Amino acid sequence: MKVLRLDVKGFRSLCDVSWEPGDLNVIIGPNGSGKTNLLMALDLLSSSGRGSLGKRIQRDDGMKWLIWNCMAPRISFQLKTSPILPDGDVECESLTYCLDLVPLETSKAYRIEHEALSSHYGTETDVDHFLKLLERTPDSAMVYDERKQGLVALERPVPEEETLLSLAADPLSANRLLWAYQRQLASWQVYSPYFRLPRRLIAPQPDLTPTVAWVAPDSHNFVSVLYTLYTGNPDFKQALDAALSAAFGDGFEELVFMPVNDRRIQLGVQWKGLGRKLAGESLSEGMLQFLFLITVLAHPDPPSLVAIDEPASALHLSVMPIVAEYAVEAATRTQVILTTNSPGFLDAFSDSPPTTTVVKWEDGRTHLHVVPGETLRYWLKEYSLGKMYRSGELEQME
Repeated sequence: MKVLRLDVKGFRSLCDVSWEPGDLNVIIGPNGSGKTNLLMALDLLSSSGRGSLGKRIQRDDGMKWLIWNCMAPRISFQLKTSPILPDGDVECESLTYCLDLVPLETSKAYRIEHEALSSHYGTETDVDHFLKLLERTPDSAMVYDERKQGLVALERPVPEEETLLSLAADPLSANRLLWAYQRQLASWQVYSPYFRLPRRLIAPQPDLTPTVAWVAPDSHNFVSVLYTLYTGNPDFKQALDAALSAAFGDGFEELVFMPVNDRRIQLGVQWKGLGRKLAGESLSEGMLQFLFLITVLAHPDPPSLVAIDEPASALHLSVMPIVAEYAVEAATRTQVILTTNSPGFLDAFSDSPPTTTVVKWEDGRTHLHVVPGETLRYWLKEYSLGKMYRSGELEQME
């Protein structure tokens, strides 16, 4: 399930924007133009699928600081996605999720004014091509079954601050498509540039903690996920070892996981020619960033969307092509979104140009412009993405 189109109104600097991303995306623009806000919108939508929308909004100190100019009457999202099934017909089976949040008088609180999930193709009067999965207003909450007819009444009240989608989805429910959509949306992983891997990189022993699927946005489970994949999936180990060898030379041998005590393990590195293993705390910030990025991008079973804010912030220029290569490969298995201000990182995509979105900030609003593919391919015959970014040509393309 991939994002085909996202419309946002009233959210931070995204006063009124529409965006149509591709499989592999880079978002460029000056600091403060709104790149991170676009990723925050994706994260908020994912939180609505997980049932943690209230916590997510309170983490940002409430609605007051999320609505545009502190004065928008509501925050509105309209998300069009590809079909749940990989071979689904995009024209007939794509889905649209709508969510409207209205601030309350306390300014930090809010309620969900409207929520709906339906097929994109057709209208409500076109019964052969329109499928409604759920709809919620301040006065009612309805979930439709797979026959497009019956209504499933919820047995418990619907909280004003949490989505019907997160409450109604159930693998045994009357609409399994609803459950599958909720799982896909909830799986999205959005990584901010402010995360820091803990220097000692210690985790509980694997048999003392549940297996986790993906690295969390705050990276607290990084070692656990890395251990599970590295020791349990030969293809992942081969991919990660190849990336580390390409980045740091033939001296790299393998990652190791050293026992700290009977309850914890610590990530380390075995270098060729050294008789001892070096603990993760001896690694540079750039190497840790590289290890994190390859772990996320080489995941054998990734979430349906991976977004990383400023992945090149701590990387040396020499390893940027390796990260770009793994991002291109990851985009064959999931939707990848990267923000960057690094011309060197953009240059690394010269062989596989991504969908490029230019972000500008004017009159207190963020504006998005996707560079047309044909235009981009024409200019890339003579110039690299990084060179065009340095010259300002990308910002001028229509």
